[in-house]
Amino acid sequence: MKTDFTFVDPVYDSIFAEAQQKGQARAIYFGKGVDLEEANGKITGVETNALREQYLCFEDGTAVRVDRIISINGIPGPAFEEYDRHASACMQCNFDTPESD
Repeated sequence: MKTDFTFVDPVYDSIFAEAQQKGQARAIYFGKGVDLEEANGKITGVETNALREQYLCFEDGTAVRVDRIISINGIPGPAFEEYDRHASACMQCNFDTPESD
């Protein structure tokens, strides 16, 4: 599932910069659709492609679209609320099921 890029709050620029300065980073993010993926290692920077999508780049060549990051070094990222809504929706279906007699 392809999602359109959503520009993120500039507050994340400092969070990404801090993660880059630490040398090692761990990012949990949405890969394809709602599949969770993980990137680990040294962040080399943020790059913007021709479509103006921004990617957090890791030394091993992994590029993570910044608006799909759920958490970075344990800090909620731009996609955390989407992740939380998805998790809550799954729990909600357990509560909405009518009980059988």
